[in-house]
Amino acid sequence: MLHPMNPLTAATSAAPNLAGSVATAGLPSVGEQGTGPAPFANLLADAVGQVSQLEDQARSAVDGLMTGSGVDVHQAMIATQKASMAFELALAVRNKAVQAYQQVIGMQF
Repeated sequence: MLHPMNPLTAATSAAPNLAGSVATAGLPSVGEQGTGPAPFANLLADAVGQVSQLEDQARSAVDGLMTGSGVDVHQAMIATQKASMAFELALAVRNKAVQAYQQVIGMQF
């Protein structure tokens, strides 16, 4: 059976932690090691990993449907839609990050 993973829920549950860490956490001093929440890069890496897992689950569900190994049509369709939505969300985040980078590069100091 496929385990449901919702990237939107993961992103919204991580957002308050990220906002709280930015507002309350200062930069660690030279000798101090931070034990706070994960950096933004780790959040992005985890999100990409979840998208990959959803795509793998969708692929296995479709393969199971095609081979007749007990996967229902609705399970395969739900798995493919989850993978599609997760990919679209990751693509939108990537586009926003590229847009923000281009705005920063275009700034005059």
